[in-house]
Amino acid sequence: MSFASFLQSAFLAAYFLALGLLCLYGLHRYHLVFLRNKYRDRPPPTTAVHDWPTVTVQLPIYNERYVAPRLLEAIRRLNYPRDRLEVQVLDDSTDDTPRLLEPLMERMRAEGMRVVHRRRTDRCGYKAGALAAGLAQARGEFVAIFDADFCPPPDFLRRMLPYFTEENTGMVQARWGFLNADYSWLTRAQSVFLDAHFLIEHLARHRSGRCFNFNGTAGVWRKSCLMDAGGWQADTLTEDLDISYRAQLRGWRFVFATDVIAPSELPVEMTSFRQQQHRWAKGSIQTARKLLGEILASAWPWKVKIEAFFHLTGNAAMLLLLFFSVALLPSVLIRQSLGWQMASWIELPLFVLAAPSAAFFYVTAQRAAGAGWWRGLRRVPLLMALGTGMALNNAKAVLEALLGRDSEFRRTPKHGIGTGPDSLTGKVYRGRLDIVTVGELALAIYFLGGFVLAVAQRSYVAAPFLLIFFSGYAYVSLISLRQNAGRFWRLRRLQWSTDTPAS
Repeated sequence: MSFASFLQSAFLAAYFLALGLLCLYGLHRYHLVFLRNKYRDRPPPTTAVHDWPTVTVQLPIYNERYVAPRLLEAIRRLNYPRDRLEVQVLDDSTDDTPRLLEPLMERMRAEGMRVVHRRRTDRCGYKAGALAAGLAQARGEFVAIFDADFCPPPDFLRRMLPYFTEENTGMVQARWGFLNADYSWLTRAQSVFLDAHFLIEHLARHRSGRCFNFNGTAGVWRKSCLMDAGGWQADTLTEDLDISYRAQLRGWRFVFATDVIAPSELPVEMTSFRQQQHRWAKGSIQTARKLLGEILASAWPWKVKIEAFFHLTGNAAMLLLLFFSVALLPSVLIRQSLGWQMASWIELPLFVLAAPSAAFFYVTAQRAAGAGWWRGLRRVPLLMALGTGMALNNAKAVLEALLGRDSEFRRTPKHGIGTGPDSLTGKVYRGRLDIVTVGELALAIYFLGGFVLAVAQRSYVAAPFLLIFFSGYAYVSLISLRQNAGRFWRLRRLQWSTDTPAS
C-alpha cells in the first residue's frame, strides 16, 4: 500500500468513526423519547402549604434597560405574603438600567415589599459572582432566580413551593414559555429547540431517576442545598449546570414542574443567538471536564452515569458533525478512487439511524407541546438548517473548552420585543459579528459546490446531506450579515449626518 493510499484509508476510518459516534448521539435521542413516553403520566403535587416559608427572589441584571423594568413589574405582582418575601436586585449594570429601575423599586417598597438593590464595583465572577454575593445576605429559606427577560406569573411561588414537601428536594425547575415565539422564523425554531429540551429531556431525566439541571432562571432552590453543594462557582460559563450536578452528587433531589410555565423572551438576532449557543456549548464541556470524573467514580447506577455522560458531552456532537460534514464529499471521491463503493452499504444504515433522530425528537416535542405532528413536520427543514448551520460556532466553543481557553461571560442581548412589529432600530444592545460568520459563508459555498459535484458523480446518498449543510450555513451566515448590515448603514448615516456641517 502506498503512503497516499494509507492516508486515504486513515481519512475514511476517521470519517466512519465520526459518523458512528454521531449515530450513538442520535440513538440517545431515541432513548430520551422512549423514557419520556414511559414516564410522562404523573400529576402535579396536591399537597397544600399552610405556613408559607420566607423566599428570597434574586434578579441578576447586567445592562438590561429594555426588559428589567418588565421583570420588576412581574415580581411586584407575585401573589405571596409580603412579610415573607425578599427581593434582591443584583445589578452589575454600567448603563442607565439602575436609574430606570429605581422608581419601580421605590413603588415596591411603598407597597410593603422588602427590596434590596445590590451594586458591585466589579463583575467578578459575572452572573455566578452576583448570585453568590446575594446568597451570602439572603434571608429566605428558599431562593427563586429570574433572569431579566422573564415574566413569572403571579402564582409562581405558590405553585412551586408545594414540590418541596420532601426534605431532600433541593431545586424545582419550571418550564419556560416564550413571549415572542412567533416573531420570526428564528424565534420559532428556538421555541421548538427549547420545548424539546424541557418536554423531552427534562421530563425524561427527572421522571426516570436520571439527573437534570437547573436552567439558570425560573427555578426555586432550597438555600441549604445551594450551600451544601459549595455555592455558585464561576470556573465554567454554565454555573447553573455545574452547581446542578454538584448538588445531585451530594444526594439532593431535583424536580421538574412541567405544569408551571414562566414566559421569557427569545433572542431575535442571529448573532445574539449564536453568542448564547457558544456560551452554553462551551460551558457544558467545561462542566464535563470538571465533574465527569467524579460522576463516573460515584455510587450512582450506571444508567444514571451514562445519561450524565451524554448530557454533559452532548455538544461534542457538533464537533463530530462539523468534521463529518466537511469530510463527506472527500470521502465519496476517495472511495471511488480506492474502489470502496460498497462502503455505502455501511454508511446508509448509519445515516438512517443518525439523521432522522433529530426530526423525530423535535416533532415529538411539538406534539407534547400541543402543536400536533403536522406543525412539527413543517418546521423540520428549518430546524435541520439552523442546527447544522450552528455546527461551526458550537464546534469552536467545544474546542475552546477542551483546550482550557477562558473567555468572559457574555450575556445574550434582549430588547423587549414581542410578537408585534417591534423593531431593532435604535437598540443599544446588539450581538457582534466575528470571524465565524466568514467561516460559515465559506462553508456554504463549499457545500454548494459539493452538492453540484455529488450530483454530477451520481453520489445520490451524499447529495441530500450536502444540500442540507449548504442550506444551514447559508441561512445562519446570511441572516447574520443582513441583520448587521442594516445596523452598519444606520450607523453610517448617523455619522454622515453628524459630520455634515449645517447649511
